[in-house]
Amino acid sequence: MMNENHSHFIHKVIEEDIRNHVYSRPIATRFPPEPNGYLHIGSAFAIITNAELARQYEGVFKLRMDDTNPLKESMEYVHSIVEDIEWLGYRPQLHFGSDYAEYYYEAAIRLIRKNKAYVCDLTPEEMTLYRGTLTEPGINSPYRNRSVEENLALLADMRAGQNDAGTRVLRAKIDMASPNMTLRDPVLYRIIHAPHYRTGTEWCIYPMYDFAHPIQDMLEGITHSLCSIEFKEHRPLYEWVLHELEVKEPPKQREFGRLNITGVVTSKRYLRELVEGGYVDGWDDPRLPTLQGMRRRGYTPESIHSFFREIGMIRTSSTVDMSMLEHTIRQNLKPGTRSAMVVMDPIKVVITNYPANKTEWLTIENNAENEEMGTRELPFTRELWIEREDFMEEPIRGFHRLSPGVEVRLKGAYFIRCEHIVHDPFSGEIVELHCTYDPATRSGSGFTDRKVKATLHWVSAAHGVSIEAHLYSSLLREPDAVSTGTVDWQERINPESLIRMIGCIAEPSLLQASAGDRFQFIRHGYFCVDSNYTTAERPVFNRIVSLKDFWKGNKR
Repeated sequence: MMNENHSHFIHKVIEEDIRNHVYSRPIATRFPPEPNGYLHIGSAFAIITNAELARQYEGVFKLRMDDTNPLKESMEYVHSIVEDIEWLGYRPQLHFGSDYAEYYYEAAIRLIRKNKAYVCDLTPEEMTLYRGTLTEPGINSPYRNRSVEENLALLADMRAGQNDAGTRVLRAKIDMASPNMTLRDPVLYRIIHAPHYRTGTEWCIYPMYDFAHPIQDMLEGITHSLCSIEFKEHRPLYEWVLHELEVKEPPKQREFGRLNITGVVTSKRYLRELVEGGYVDGWDDPRLPTLQGMRRRGYTPESIHSFFREIGMIRTSSTVDMSMLEHTIRQNLKPGTRSAMVVMDPIKVVITNYPANKTEWLTIENNAENEEMGTRELPFTRELWIEREDFMEEPIRGFHRLSPGVEVRLKGAYFIRCEHIVHDPFSGEIVELHCTYDPATRSGSGFTDRKVKATLHWVSAAHGVSIEAHLYSSLLREPDAVSTGTVDWQERINPESLIRMIGCIAEPSLLQASAGDRFQFIRHGYFCVDSNYTTAERPVFNRIVSLKDFWKGNKR
């Protein structure tokens, strides 16, 4: 069932319930998103937590669309949620909260008949005033003592559409003096006159989350309803609903910490503002922490699982540095990703003593740390491209790459020496380097007569193909997550969060790459073929992560 290493607080709760035979049904967990947006990295934490607990205890993991608010929900979001969860490696049973509409209504009737719920005509503003404060008790609604018969009739009128939205609600009758303000006669049902994406106009009253949630869990046989920490104060209401409905073997709500990542926006509201305001390239913008965006950028499901394994279970809200997530994707990609020669900012090299019409095919390893990935052949010619930053006409102290009179190795090829520099006669910009090569220094020849301090990557000018590369950094100017309140996105967004490199030259094999293929561009980082903008003539590559690892935990 569970090995001895599984000892965090939720495991202990489940194991105690198993020992005490609390449930006559299998352990069951669920992930209950509202289909009003796209899932993000925080959602993945909840998904993996629930799914893995069910797996470890040989139980059941369920996916429930909490679709009891018709105003912002749509089938588009349902499809994206299912797709994202399958991408993470799970295919849970799918349920819809909207299928339980009759059960909510029947539960409301039962509570009214027990004198535990009443129809209230206070306006939203009046209800707020009557609720009291953290230091002052609330005031009973003047409608709190309506008779059972009157409440049943008024609820029937609400269901029949005879009231406008905001004029009436159904409230629980608990305790207006409770120190937990969630228990001060909370609203259970409200009126919404809007078509539902699945049920149309069949219903015009919809349950609040705190009313629907325990009923949904009960109907689906959930044993452990795991929520993020902000729902902890709602747990007594969850238990009150189940108790008053006399549920046998009721599910237990337990809470884990909310995960935040530096520089990352995970609020649905803020993500929607970014998307609908045109600040980003849709819900799958690679700068967003949505699972669609992370997938398009090139993250793998395995890297996300590794990230959460490294974090473990958290009791309170925690903030993790983005560099830790980047570390996990590097570690995931390192052993199995093919290298590629790509020059981002090219400058031409002409090897003056190399035959003009000769093409030599050189063997290059596909992964320097994994011999099993084999090798490939790259064309080597008289004219090549190298990185502009790999040459300095007047080298500063510590610069060991190509400069006048200095010799370097071209990766997998030969030593070359810069003999002459060609400048543009008008701008003075360097446009071409004339070099010589030493045929005796071919890689693999065993040449050891002299050494060089740098090895440069290159691409044949005659065979190179044009590609576009997108370089990403934090979407926000500051590393902190956005706080609550109104946000001026023009001020908060980092203008260098996306840099488009248009004139990149790549080895010819990259022209055959398909959307989602990943490569290690030598010296530049790990890249993935973009699924939106790549064409047969011009591939576009998104940088997943740079090669340099900034995670401090990696330096233990």
